[in-house]
Amino acid sequence: MTMFRISEAAAVLGVSADTVRRLVDGGRLAAHRDENGHRLIAGTDLAAFARAQTEADERTGVSSARNRLRGIVTEVIRDAVMAQVEIAAGPFRVVSLMSRQAADELGLEPGVMAVAVVKSTNVVVEIPGHARVASQ
Repeated sequence: MTMFRISEAAAVLGVSADTVRRLVDGGRLAAHRDENGHRLIAGTDLAAFARAQTEADERTGVSSARNRLRGIVTEVIRDAVMAQVEIAAGPFRVVSLMSRQAADELGLEPGVMAVAVVKSTNVVVEIPGHARVASQ
């Protein structure tokens, strides 16, 4: 089973290590101590907690898209027809190309809270730090 240190769990959740410690101390996130007394969080517990947090996300309507990244607009580049909008969603950078009219109607400017909604049938999944494993 994959185990996460407090700092690793914080990076996954996009919060500070102190926030994760408070979640553990408050009983909202399970943790176990290793032989050195350090707190470790099981990957399954962290995944369940993260999923519960995303399910609590407010939705304004019904959509078939399931990938929603809430963040803040950091840059908008407009030309006569198109706009490039950059959103910082936790540690992630999301860039969207849309019509200038859509960006103007949404009032997209740096500092505006926005949700990037992604629907894709082609998502690449990587495991950091692991060599490629051939399927047998």
